[in-house]
Order: sequence, then structure tokens, then C-alpha cells
Amino acid sequence: MKLRAVTFDFGWTLAELDTVMLAGRLVEIGAVSGGAAEVEALAGRLDAGGADAVRAYSMAIKAGHGGHPWKLLMTHLLGGAGVTAGEVARAVDFLWQQQPTRNLWRRPVPGMIELVQELRGCGVPVGVISNSEGHLAELARELGWLQLFDAFADSGKLGMEKPGREIFEWTAERLGVKVAETVHVGDAWAADVEGALGAGAHAVWFGGDAEAEGRVVPERVRVCRDAPAVRRVLVGWGVIEG
Repeated sequence: MKLRAVTFDFGWTLAELDTVMLAGRLVEIGAVSGGAAEVEALAGRLDAGGADAVRAYSMAIKAGHGGHPWKLLMTHLLGGAGVTAGEVARAVDFLWQQQPTRNLWRRPVPGMIELVQELRGCGVPVGVISNSEGHLAELARELGWLQLFDAFADSGKLGMEKPGREIFEWTAERLGVKVAETVHVGDAWAADVEGALGAGAHAVWFGGDAEAEGRVVPERVRVCRDAPAVRRVLVGWGVIEG
């Protein structure tokens, strides 16, 4: 079956965690102290801990923790970056309350929005499927991205979430294609890859490391480190021309 549409996860796929913003917010509430140099150093540690936090998130999804375990991910990330245990819980609660209006996932992943624009220019239907807090469309509008997508599946609004097949089916219907005609690109193995496969779609594991995690990569999955690699896969699968 020809692959005709592409969907993307949002966090750590289209937009990275803005670690400088996060570090600044931690200073703002007194969870950590210091000036510009300390904020920069903390941001670096947060960047370095992103992959481990994503693995913790993926394990939580695999274990059946629904409701988008944002706090678990953030707790793991802040603790790994050296925020003291006594401050982590308070900081995570504050950041969660602020997330609807001060979303931290807003730093563009290099090349990915440009890839979305190319897909749209080629007439390929494009959507977002994200386990989020219900305000993702507002963030996309703030970033100037909303008009790039034909469908926006935000679990916080829809009441369904990855890896459940329903959210993939809902999105495919709005893109005017069958789920089996879609490629889903995302960073979380359990939510994105297993979710897409379970729904009948192809998947790109973005930023994954199959060898390090001992994963056997199924036939309908490709592992990509960056936007050019994703583009090559889409060309290879016939979604766009080379």
C-alpha cells in the first residue's frame, strides 16, 4: 500500500525542550540559585539528560501509566541535572501548572519544520499526534506552525493517547487516508513506534538507538538521527520524490 501521509510527535521530534527557559524558571522560583553562568551550566546538564528522561517516559508508557506521565519525565530530568530532591517535587508541580501558558517544548529541532514545509509543498497530508496537556495547538500558533498541519491530535483535548490505536485512526481520518497509508515520526519507542505499528502504520524512531537499547527494529520501522535522515526514509518509502 502506498504511503501517502506523515504524522509527527511534537516534543523532542518537532520541538526540543527549551532548557535555557527551564533553567531560568528554576532560578525564578528558587529551586536553584545562581546567575547567568549557573543557568547556562544547568541548561547543559538538562540537555545531556534528555535521552534518559525520554527512556524513563517510554518505560512508564510501556508499564501502562496513562495520562501523559509528564511529571515523571520532568522529575527524572531535574533530578538527573542536580536539582535537590527537596526542590524537585515543588518545581515539577509549579512547571506543570504553568505548562498550559508557558510550554517548555518550544525550541525547534533543526530541519524538522523545514521538512514539514516541504511535505506540504508536495501535497502530502501532515498531522501532529502528541500526548500533551490540551494546549498544543495554542503553542503551535504562538510558534507560527499551526497552519502547517492538516490535523492536530492532542491527547489532552481528545481524551485518547498514544500508544492507543484510536488516536492514530482519528488523525488518519482527518488527513483523508487509511492508517496503513501513514508514516508516524516520533522519539518514544512505546508511545510512538509501538503505537504506530499497533495501529497499522509505518514508523520512524527519531533519535533512537536500537543497539544501545537492545531493540530489534521491525520491518516497518526506520531509525533516524536527524531531519535529513528522516527525509531519506520518506523518499525511500515513496512519500516524496528525491
